[in-house]
Order: sequence, then structure tokens, then C-alpha cells
Amino acid sequence: MQNERVPLPRPAAPTDVPTLREIEISAGDAFRDIDMAAIAHDDPPTPESYLEAVELRHLWVIDDDDATPVAYLWAFELDGGLHIEQVSVAATHARRGLGRALIEHAAGLARERGAPCLTLTTFAQVPWNAPYYERIGFRTLDENELSPGLRAIRDAEAAHGLGEWPRVCMRLDL
Repeated sequence: MQNERVPLPRPAAPTDVPTLREIEISAGDAFRDIDMAAIAHDDPPTPESYLEAVELRHLWVIDDDDATPVAYLWAFELDGGLHIEQVSVAATHARRGLGRALIEHAAGLARERGAPCLTLTTFAQVPWNAPYYERIGFRTLDENELSPGLRAIRDAEAAHGLGEWPRVCMRLDL
């Protein structure tokens, strides 16, 4: 399926919010298969959080042939770079290059804004997390390389319970 033409991302609209929550739940289901059911059971962001991100133009989506979102990326400026808060692809559309297309779109936006990098936090040992990001050019940051913003995000994630599994901060230089 990798040879299919991947649609271009577009900015998310307020009407996309219910579908974005469905995408997040669908994407989270994969964690059940690797003994991380707590992640699968975690509630998606609130509609209000998504709406705020839409208003701030922090969300981009890729639609299916019926113009319904099937993947999204949430990113915002952080410490001079562009930080990817979340990339989610509906399980029915996984492994088709949609996540990568969204990341490439974010890299293009970052370059346009003069940002030197993309950053993200992710699970170290989940195959479609850190190992995937390494394959597309991200590198794991050492503790002394973390910006104040990345430290704050990592601490907030740990407080939310994500520290139960090994996590890393990663960077893609642009």
C-alpha cells in the first residue's frame, strides 16, 4: 500500500473535531496488543482542546476519498523549533505513509518559519514510535540536550502516567 498517492495535508477545521477524537481512539487500540492497554484506554484530548488547536492552526489532517479525516498531526512552536504533540492515523488507514506525509508537512512548515528542528516525545520501545522516528531521521536527545520546553512536556507526561513505560525526547534537524 506504500505506493498509493498520499493526499496532501490540510489545516483542520472545527467540524473535524469529532472525527479527530475517533482517530485518536482508533490509533490507540494498537497499544492493547503490546501490553499497554492503559494507553489504549486513555481518553483523547477534549473537544475544547482540539478546537483551541484548530483556532491556533496547530492541527493538520489528511482526508480519505470521502473528504473525511483519517490522520492528523498536532504541532506547535516550542523553544524555537516546531514540536509534534501528536501524530495519529486511524487503524483502518495505518501503514500507508499518512503519518510520514504529515511529518514531512510539519518539517516544511518549520522550514518556512525558520525553525531549525522538529521535536517530539515518544515511547522508546514501541515499534511505531521511537524506532520508526529513528528510521525517518530523528535522533534521541541526551538529557543535557533537552530544552526547557521539552523538559516541561516530559515532566507533564510523567505526571499523566506515561512514565510507566520508557520514553524519549527526539529531534529532527532541518
